[in-house]
Amino acid sequence: MGNANVKLSFKEKVGYSLGDTASHFVWDMVGFWLLFFYTDVYGISAAAAGTIMLVARFWDMAIDPVIGIVSDRTNTRWGKFRPYILFGAIPYAVLAILTFTTPNFGEVGKIIYAGATYVLLMTAYAAINLPYSALGAVMTDDTYERAGLNTYRFIAGFSGQFIVTGLALTLAEFFGHGNKAQGFQYTVLMFAVLSLIFFFITFQTTKERVQPPKEQKNSLKEDLKNLFANKAWRILAIVGIISFIMFAMQNAAIAYYFKYYLGRENNVQLFNVIGTVALIVALPLSKPLAKKFGNKNVFIGSSLISGLFFILIYLMSAVNKTTVLNLNFVVITLPNVNLTLIYVFNIIAKMAYAPAVPLLWTMIADSADYGEWKTGRRATGLYFSAAVFAQKAGWGIGAAIAGWILAFSSFVPNVVQNETAITGIKLLVSVIPGILYMSCAIFMIFYKIDSKTTDLMKKDLDAKRALEQ
Repeated sequence: MGNANVKLSFKEKVGYSLGDTASHFVWDMVGFWLLFFYTDVYGISAAAAGTIMLVARFWDMAIDPVIGIVSDRTNTRWGKFRPYILFGAIPYAVLAILTFTTPNFGEVGKIIYAGATYVLLMTAYAAINLPYSALGAVMTDDTYERAGLNTYRFIAGFSGQFIVTGLALTLAEFFGHGNKAQGFQYTVLMFAVLSLIFFFITFQTTKERVQPPKEQKNSLKEDLKNLFANKAWRILAIVGIISFIMFAMQNAAIAYYFKYYLGRENNVQLFNVIGTVALIVALPLSKPLAKKFGNKNVFIGSSLISGLFFILIYLMSAVNKTTVLNLNFVVITLPNVNLTLIYVFNIIAKMAYAPAVPLLWTMIADSADYGEWKTGRRATGLYFSAAVFAQKAGWGIGAAIAGWILAFSSFVPNVVQNETAITGIKLLVSVIPGILYMSCAIFMIFYKIDSKTTDLMKKDLDAKRALEQ
C-alpha cells in the first residue's frame, strides 16, 4: 500500500480534507439548524425534538462500533476505509435531503417521520465519516504529519461550517421565496450534490499506507479488551463526550439566543461566520504549537482559555433595558447588551480552542499506535469508531439537554419569551458550555502520551514493519 513514512503531498492533503467539508455540510446543518428547523419550521415541540435527537444519537452510537469493527476487517483493492467513502456518498446525500423535507403529517406523524429520517441519516453519516476519520490515521504514521493533515482537514471542515452557518438561512430564504420548508430542502439539496463531488475527490486522491501486522488474526474479543485497557484512549473518550456536549448545546441554542434574547435573528449568520473565520485562522497554529509544547499541553491551555471566554459572554447583559419593536409587531423589552464584546469574546474563545480540534484526532491516532506498540495488534477503525461513539454520545446528550432546558424554561416558539426562558437560552450559549470545556483540562492531565513516547513508538513500529516487508 505504500511507505508509512512518506511525507504527504499537498494534493493528497487537500483531497483528504474535502471529505470533511462534505461531512460538515450535514453535521452543521444538523448541529446548528435542525432543532430550530424542527420547532420553528416543521412545528414539532421542543421537548419532542430534543428527544428525537437523543434517540437518534443513541442509535448512532450503537452503530458506530459495528462500522469500526467491520471496516477493520474489510480488505479490498482500494483498502479498508476508502470503499466506504465511495459507496456511502449517495445514501448520505439522499437522506440529508429527506431529513430536511416536511411532509404534511399530523403531530404524531411528523415526530415519527422526523425520528426515522434522522436515525437513517445518522446511520449513513457514520458509515462514511467513521472510515473517513480512520483513513487519516493510516495515510501516515508520523504524529506531526498527522497533525498537519488534520489541520488541512479541519480548515476544509470549518470552511464547510462557514458556508452552512453563514449562508444556510440566506439560501433558504432565496430558494423558499417565503416558504421556509422549501427553502431548507433546496438548500440541503445543493449541499448534498456538493458532498457527492467532494467525497469522490477524497476517494481518488488518498492512499492507505499503515497496515496491521501481517501475523495479526481477527479477534474482536482481543481488540475490545485492548481498547478498554488503553488508558490514553479512555481519557480521550471522556474528553470527547464532554466537549461534544458543549458543542451541541451551544450550536443548537445560538439561533434562539439571537432571535429571542438579542432580537437580531438575522445577525446569527454573521456571528457564526465570524466565529468560523476565527477557527480557520487559528487552526494552522496546531502543528507548530504541538511541536513546541506537546499535544496534551496545547489541549489543556486551549480548553481553559476558551471555556473562560465562553463564560464571559454571559456577563455582557446590562441591567438597563430599552424598548424595541420585534416579533410580529409586538412591543417588547430587550437587554442593552454590549454586542461588540459578545463578538470579541466569542472570537477569542474560538481561536483558543481551534488548535485543539485537530490535535484531538491526532491523539486518537496516537492512541491506536500506542495500542499496537503495547499489544502487537492494530484496530484503527475500532479506535476511531469507539472515540466517535463517545463524541456522538456527547452530541446527542447536549442536543437533548438543549431541547429539555428550553422546554423546562417554558420556551414557546415564535412568541415573546419570559425571563425564565431567556435565562435558559443564555446559559446554553455561555456558562454551561464554558464550564464543561474547562473541565476537559482536568481529564487531560492524566493523558500520558507525550512527544518522547510518540517518537519512541514510531521508531519501534517502523522497525517492526520494515522486518515484515
